Amino acid sequence: MPWYIKTERFHAPGQDMAQHLAAHRHWVLQQQQQGQAMVSGYLVDDHGQPGGGGLLVLEAETYGAAMALVQQDPMVLSGCVDWRLQGWIPVVGDLCLRHRSTQPPGADCRRC
Repeated sequence: MPWYIKTERFHAPGQDMAQHLAAHRHWVLQQQQQGQAMVSGYLVDDHGQPGGGGLLVLEAETYGAAMALVQQDPMVLSGCVDWRLQGWIPVVGDLCLRHRSTQPPGADCRRC
């Protein structure tokens, strides 16, 4: 199944983002519990400080399906980020997001 990446940049990093980030994390966990291969995280600067934006990596049948899913993301719905969705074609290596999304942190991913 194809992979897609949503990149986002925050309009107003900081305290104003807390409720939107919490809703986003809850939404991602719900998607994972429903079997959606998805992982989300934030970007940091060269000093390890967050605030610039984030990435969401997901699997979907088509670009349209990925777009429909991403448009449900609370970060997108809040309007507090500029975002872009692109298809991604891995060339070297393998991702185990489906396995990891259903396993506890630290689980062995080599058995995907």
